[in-house]
Amino acid sequence: MSNDVIVIIGAGGIGLAIARRQGFGRTVLLADHNDTVLKSGLQQLRDAGYVAEAQAVDVTSRASVRTLTEAAADLGKVTQVVNTAGLSPNMAPISKVLEVDLYGAAVVFDEFERVIAPGGSGLIISSMAGHMMPALPSEQDHALAFTPTDELLDLPFLKADAVPNTLVAYMLAKRANHLRVQASAISWGEKGARVNSISPGIIVTPLALHELNSEIGDVYRAMVNASPSKRVAPPDEIAVAASFLLGPDAGFITGSDLLIDGGVIAAMRAGKLSTPG
Repeated sequence: MSNDVIVIIGAGGIGLAIARRQGFGRTVLLADHNDTVLKSGLQQLRDAGYVAEAQAVDVTSRASVRTLTEAAADLGKVTQVVNTAGLSPNMAPISKVLEVDLYGAAVVFDEFERVIAPGGSGLIISSMAGHMMPALPSEQDHALAFTPTDELLDLPFLKADAVPNTLVAYMLAKRANHLRVQASAISWGEKGARVNSISPGIIVTPLALHELNSEIGDVYRAMVNASPSKRVAPPDEIAVAASFLLGPDAGFITGSDLLIDGGVIAAMRAGKLSTPG
């Protein structure tokens, strides 16, 4: 077995699917904020024959993420980092959605840049929601991309009184993910590494089922019905795309976002579906 280490942040359906696809023959360091979910994911990997370790992490705490990077580096050469952590709009208030999905994502980019190996790659699982909003003013795009991470949540247009609801907060966070990937591609490139994002549509995970069974479930069903594919997708379809973006065949791809939504955004652009928010 090589001494390559793959870090998976978020032990849910997509995180575990990517871990299974990428982790064999390497060491998987699985991280999550939820101890029960983390232990379950670790056991699933070990029962399937993977070499796997676990580490609790809170992506909203720089100290916690730094501890995770140090644990990863102690295990071997950190070659792949995948961040799937996030909160949906129906799970938390505006401030927490922005803290986890926007600030936390930026912290992960910052801290893993320190330990990523030359030739390594990073990936954040964002969301098609980042493609739903109208274009932001150029100065806001620039601020989301390049503001020092610890100052991000102080931007005036991210203050609670400027964000009308959790859905807009979520869309802003996911737009920020795409922009931070572009900015991080420059600094990661100086380490000889790449970073990209995937923006999934409705993927069959516990999080998606929570949304489908919530008061906004009809919005999700309308997206499926309006889309060209007229279906949802399993986590394994995201893992296939992640494997490509993380691997050597994608060596010329960095700072990019791959939209995998069954055509939901296309349906919005065509006027077959109203933009939420």
